[in-house]
Parts: sequence; C-alpha cells; structure tokens
Amino acid sequence: MEDVRDIRIWPDPESLAEAAAKIFTENAVDAIAARGFFSAALSGGSTPRLFFHLLSSVYRNTINWEQVHLFWSDERAVPPDHEQSNFRIAYEELILGVPIPPENVHRIKGELDPAEAAREYEEELHRYFGDNGIPAFDLILLGVGEDGHTASLFPDVAILKEDVRHAVPSYSETMGNWRVTLTLPVLNNAWNILFLVAGKSKAGIIDKILGKGRSHLYPAGLVKPTHGRSIWLLDREAASGLDR
Repeated sequence: MEDVRDIRIWPDPESLAEAAAKIFTENAVDAIAARGFFSAALSGGSTPRLFFHLLSSVYRNTINWEQVHLFWSDERAVPPDHEQSNFRIAYEELILGVPIPPENVHRIKGELDPAEAAREYEEELHRYFGDNGIPAFDLILLGVGEDGHTASLFPDVAILKEDVRHAVPSYSETMGNWRVTLTLPVLNNAWNILFLVAGKSKAGIIDKILGKGRSHLYPAGLVKPTHGRSIWLLDREAASGLDR
C-alpha cells in the first residue's frame, strides 16, 4: 500500500477547523451531485467540536443535509446523553443545527453491551452499504491519541489484524473502558480520510508517525486508504516537532 499523505499545517485550532469544514463541505457537495448521497463517519474529542459548529452555522445552507448520512468511527460504551459520548458532541454542535432527517443519523448504541452494539452497528453498515464487500465511506473523520491510537484502535491489540468484521468491541487499557470501533479495512476503504490533530501534547506522536517514519508502529499510521486519500490537518503546535 503506497504511503502518501497530504499534510497541511494551520496556525491554530480555529483555522484548522475552518479548513476541515471546507473539505467536508466540498466532498459533500461533490458526492451528492455525483451520486445523490454523502456518507461520513465522525469522531469525538475536543478538536472536532468547532468543526461541527462551523458545519451547522457557516456551512449549514451549503450542504443538502437531506442527502447526508452520518455514522461514527467509534463510540464509548456509554448512553448517548453521557458527557463522554462521541454522539453527544456531534448531536449538540452539529445535528441539532442542521435539517438532517433522523433516519440519516446512524449512531453506535453505546448503551448496549459492547459486543451487541458492535453487531448491531455492523448490521446498520450492511443495510446502508450492502452486504457485498467493505463499506466505502465518502469521508471518515479521525483524530490521533498521544499513544498513536485512532478511532478506538489502540497499539498492540489483536483487532488491528481483524480483516472480516467491520465493527468490533475494543477495550482501552489506559482509560479502563469499553468502546465500539470501525476496523482498519473499513478505514482504509474510505475515499477520504481527514485527520484533525491539535495541541502541543500531540507533537511527539505526530513526529513519530509523520516525521520519523515509524508509522507502522501506531494504529493511526496504519491508516492508508487503498483507493482514496488521507489529509492530515495539524495546527502549528501539533506540527511543532516536524522538520519543515
């Protein structure tokens, strides 16, 4: 798999979020014009919050939200109104502010047992994408943890080698909690992967993945779309360890 990455550095988290919102919007408009729909998998965390807000305000009327289908790259094993829910962040900052039909919002049911939630989410993916082959999202939004994890794929876990299932339970040793995550084959089958990474605390891992050629050691570095592209949007602090 060819390791080609588009790395773009922005001054601060605000300009990073603006760039991400533009890319999301452009992809949505193009996909809807070409095929009549747009599918995106979202992520949680603090970095996407402003990105979501921009989509529901500045870009609200640019996208035909009735043709947008929202999924999630991963979710914690918590109810949808829990403060740690990835769904909750997107719901409050994005979904409440745009005219997207409720049936177009395909959340992971974190309130269920993780194994059951993964099975139900996989069935939801099959209903939308069909039963043949790997789901192909138009865009997947991802972040990177300080340990190099992305979605809920953590370093040195067996599910990194999963090549049959499309959604699986995942346990975080660091956080001590269960999650549900898309698997690497699904991530790598997306047409567009958009990494959003901000903050000085991410500089070390970004340098290891993008600067030191150690990407194969970290889950985020294993995300290399087979037929699409990956764009790494970094703020200046996250990119501070890279050789310009």
